[in-house]
Amino acid sequence: MAILERLEEHLKKNRVTYKTVKHPEAYTAQEIAAAMHVPGKELAKVVMVKARDRFIMGVLPASWRVDFNKLKEVLREKDLRLATEGEFKALFPDCEAGAEPPFGNLYNIDTYVDQSITGDEHIFFNAGNHYEAVAMTYRDYAILVKPKVADFAIHLH
Repeated sequence: MAILERLEEHLKKNRVTYKTVKHPEAYTAQEIAAAMHVPGKELAKVVMVKARDRFIMGVLPASWRVDFNKLKEVLREKDLRLATEGEFKALFPDCEAGAEPPFGNLYNIDTYVDQSITGDEHIFFNAGNHYEAVAMTYRDYAILVKPKVADFAIHLH
């Protein structure tokens, strides 16, 4: 499996400049960043969150984690938790589990980006599998996805 067909079509249709980067098979965002020799801050990871009866896609740097107290305030939700892979994998039928790209809009899922990523010129992210990533400008990503931007992540030391 190469880059997701729906993602590639979306990027090409919108005439976005991007490149795909193959890397050794890796499963965590930090492993992928290391395999690609890019700072953890530039690798955007997806964290799926369950808020009562809906799923929310959180996008944050690989070297950060979700602060659920902050995210509860942002979403105005009391009942919020990390979604299990079993709960959300059916939402991404064309992705390898855990390798979802940060394009919730392609799957009708609300996408929230942590503000820490917005200052990056380029971002890297999973291409739908565990051995390939996509690199593009954050500006193009924001135009295509139109994510809500909020402060909901904290840096891991």
